[in-house]
Amino acid sequence: MDVLRPQIIRIGDRCYRKNPTLNRDVNALEEEEYEEPVVQCDSWKDESCDIGLDIQETDCGFQTSVNLPSAFFKHIIGRKAETKRRLENETKTQIKIPREGVEGDIVITGPERNGVVSAKTRIDVIVDSVRRREPFTHFLSLPVTSPSVREKFLEFQEEVLRSCDGDRGIDETIFQKPEKLHLTIGTLALLNQREIQQAMDTLEECKTSLIEPILRGEDLRVRLQGLEYMNDDPSAVDVLYAKIQPGDQAERLQILADRLVDRFSTTGLMQQEYSRVKLHMTVMNTLMRRDPTSIPGERPPEGKRGNKERESFDAMNLMKKFGHYDFGDYTVDSLHLSQRHGLGKDGYYVCAGAVSLP
Repeated sequence: MDVLRPQIIRIGDRCYRKNPTLNRDVNALEEEEYEEPVVQCDSWKDESCDIGLDIQETDCGFQTSVNLPSAFFKHIIGRKAETKRRLENETKTQIKIPREGVEGDIVITGPERNGVVSAKTRIDVIVDSVRRREPFTHFLSLPVTSPSVREKFLEFQEEVLRSCDGDRGIDETIFQKPEKLHLTIGTLALLNQREIQQAMDTLEECKTSLIEPILRGEDLRVRLQGLEYMNDDPSAVDVLYAKIQPGDQAERLQILADRLVDRFSTTGLMQQEYSRVKLHMTVMNTLMRRDPTSIPGERPPEGKRGNKERESFDAMNLMKKFGHYDFGDYTVDSLHLSQRHGLGKDGYYVCAGAVSLP
């Protein structure tokens, strides 16, 4: 790790430096299940970390509660309860966690206010680290509903299959479904119904605080033209996407996307990995490739799920012929909190919540 540029963890409006994880002689599976980052946190001495926390004074000292999905409890407890004991000893607090499988608040009590604040902060850091490793369950998306764009996409698919017939890895199964064309703003790992509702409430709040001030009632119309791939080798591509052409409208969309990620990252439900959102419309993705030997609806044998190596495709010929392909104009008319798995009646991802644009 570069000591001059350490990894930073952002939790809400606070930032912490992440130190290297200590090497421990434990079983690899247990280490993966209960891995906890070692974080430099001076909240015991720094009252600024107390901002926004609901700390109650009791007859025995101070107390606060943390509302988390039960999926996080085992990581806070740790292997043989080591993590929980260490937190309690170092912060001089008592941490009560609901039993396994039961949803409820984690309650932190201690004789000193700073100790309670420190324990809460360290739990936040553990949760942030674990959430980063969770597969995303939802994502903020801008559905591409334009009939003309979908028609141009189908023409693109037909022309590529005809012109690039025989190029390694190119077949119709790796093309996106026209009903699912979209721009992704950011992904979220929502682990219970309360977090889903929190994300929906945040989306509604963004309607008045971000979307309306930025768009000011005007339509947002951008042009989808040109192709790019998400790696350095055009002969081994996994994801091919359509670009948004630069311009005033594209810049407004970029500002809106960046502000949305900023707002959702303060909730802790979304990770802000980059300073700017990479706006794009995926047209081909090898994750959608089907096994030609499989039977539709058949489940793979136990022990063989997810072991098949992802097969890239050769896009060199495709990029020469279609690198500047024009998919047409697209008016952004809605923002969805989309569910990763499952389809709605219209063929698009299941919608947990949506707001209209402008």
